Amino acid sequence: MMPHTREALACLEYGISARKGFTVLTGEVGTGKTTLLRRALSSFSGRKVSTAFVFNPRLDVLDFLEFVLTDFGMVPATRTKSGMLLQLNRWLIERFRMEETCVVVVDEAQNLSWELLEEIRLLTNLETSSEKLLQIVLSGQPELEEKLRHPSVRQLRQRVSLWCRTQALTESQTHAYVAERLRIAGASWSLFSLEALDLIHRASRGIPRIINLLCEHSLIVAYVEQVEQVTATIVEGVAAELELEVQPFMLSSAVIGNGDKQFGLNSKEDNFMAAFNKEPGRHDR
Repeated sequence: MMPHTREALACLEYGISARKGFTVLTGEVGTGKTTLLRRALSSFSGRKVSTAFVFNPRLDVLDFLEFVLTDFGMVPATRTKSGMLLQLNRWLIERFRMEETCVVVVDEAQNLSWELLEEIRLLTNLETSSEKLLQIVLSGQPELEEKLRHPSVRQLRQRVSLWCRTQALTESQTHAYVAERLRIAGASWSLFSLEALDLIHRASRGIPRIINLLCEHSLIVAYVEQVEQVTATIVEGVAAELELEVQPFMLSSAVIGNGDKQFGLNSKEDNFMAAFNKEPGRHDR
């Protein structure tokens, strides 16, 4: 796991366990926010934590409250706003007495309406004299930070205790990320030339999801062409097919490692392609 990923994960875990109320997670598309959220929540496995995960933020207030109640395992007793809030408050107090932490996670939160953002802010009013009854995590693209800077949600922004961010990988981190994925898949040598990895970084801008896509497609091309190593030429062709913009660079014959092992992408190695068809960050550790 990359240092900035560990920091974001620790930030999320602390925000939830310390009952900080509002935590915000932002990052570009494909940098592993959802995977990080699920990993943070899974770290509480076996502990007293209940979670409602809202993956569709384009809801009105009533639909949102109904979804939260349902995901917490309740059957809404009414469809009125006041009724559902009262039911939620009673349930949260009961869980608090049982020393249970309750978390609402909203993914793609940059798409929340202004009205719903205000209602979510008001949910943090559900508290005891010393503790927040509900922990709220808003996750979204960088536009979420811009939205939370708007004067109309100033009160919400002031309640945010922690700001966590995922970041794109640097060039060296991209190299390490690909190498780790291949190691987990069983490769003890490099399937990519250094120039190919450099190009993967430039084309992907260090975004894990795009890195995975480029690597998987490049491995398929190398397998079909029966070549021993994914070259920059292969990556360049794949990037063009995927309509990714890259900066040109000089090609050479350098490879990762000592370069003394010969190999081919044959039936023994075709399982390496599976190393890049999973969620970004899932095996980045």
